[in-house]
Amino acid sequence: MSAAGVRGQAGVPRPVGVRSADPWRERVGSGDWDAIAAEIDEFGGALLPRLLTGAEAAAIRSMYPDGRLFRSTVNMGRHRFGEGEYRYFKAPYPEPIERLKQALYPRLLPIARDWQARLGRAAPWPGTLDEWLDMCQRAGQVKSTAILLRYGQGDWNALHRDLYGELVFPLQVVINLSEPGVDHTGGEFLLLEQRPRAQSRGTATLLPHGHGYLFTTRDRPVRSARGWSAAPVRHGVSAIRSGERYTLGLVFHDAAQSQS
Repeated sequence: MSAAGVRGQAGVPRPVGVRSADPWRERVGSGDWDAIAAEIDEFGGALLPRLLTGAEAAAIRSMYPDGRLFRSTVNMGRHRFGEGEYRYFKAPYPEPIERLKQALYPRLLPIARDWQARLGRAAPWPGTLDEWLDMCQRAGQVKSTAILLRYGQGDWNALHRDLYGELVFPLQVVINLSEPGVDHTGGEFLLLEQRPRAQSRGTATLLPHGHGYLFTTRDRPVRSARGWSAAPVRHGVSAIRSGERYTLGLVFHDAAQSQS
């Protein structure tokens, strides 16, 4: 898949000693969001600008052993989800996770609302992430969903969807915290789309270090003979052939009590 939407390195050069008040919003805003929207319309996923520097990615990777930061740990092999392990962060999230989610939500919201309109569905999402998460809380979806995933050689993630309850935001973001070709080989991000009355379509994307990747949580609108229909999409990760791969997953709805 192409790198549509990327306009160069994260942030904007500044005079010495001057720092952005919100570098996360600036990095998110550096993307060509018209091109990003067009790419996710076509493929169900789109590459985003670089959202984390190498040092920031390393800092998040280093959080993995600290059990105080996480509410639960899932062994994928034990649950037949693949092979590897992931941990759900506790809320409030450590920096910069919350700041990234707050910066991304306003950019994702117009895409989400447009998709729902095409499919003739109600769009329940309010103008701010805080309002939306408050709706999740009041509906009993109270468990945090930001994920830190760790894969070693031979590990992989089965095709799945991250729904967690009745209230679902239709887009989510993953960020590769490791450098392809240096920290790991393999580990492509996979999307499999079940197309109406046709064979399924798959895409594989090797995510650059620190870049975000936007993709559909559940399905995407596709044109059909009768207008628009919803094509279910699942995501996963191909086998790690060597090394180790860490990923940060940003889900924009919280989980019901019954979820891990």
